[in-house]
Amino acid sequence: MRDLTDLVDRYIAMWNETDPARRRDLVAEVWTENGSYLDPMLEGEGRSGIEAMVEGVQARFPGHRFRRVGAVDAHHGRVRFAWELAPENGAPIVRGTDFAILGDGQRLQAVTGFFDEVAHA
Repeated sequence: MRDLTDLVDRYIAMWNETDPARRRDLVAEVWTENGSYLDPMLEGEGRSGIEAMVEGVQARFPGHRFRRVGAVDAHHGRVRFAWELAPENGAPIVRGTDFAILGDGQRLQAVTGFFDEVAHA
């Protein structure tokens, strides 16, 4: 389970990494070549599509950071974990749960995200 927790933590780090070269390295470490991401507002296909998606989220929410909330749960090549997005020293604006399917080399093949709570402005 420690390896999967590390994988999820690197996935969260990918969302927070603002240096394009370092983010590209994290995407390569975390995702299979043809990985995919899908949530109610975003979609990314392949590593380049995922990189572009993360860059777009960072542009939309400058100064915000993702963090894992609670433990990572896994079985049979499936992973589940909760997260939140918040400004530095602020209350979360979104809380969610991601469900992932592992691919080759203990990398993410597919992630489907759900929003559990969205703050209203």
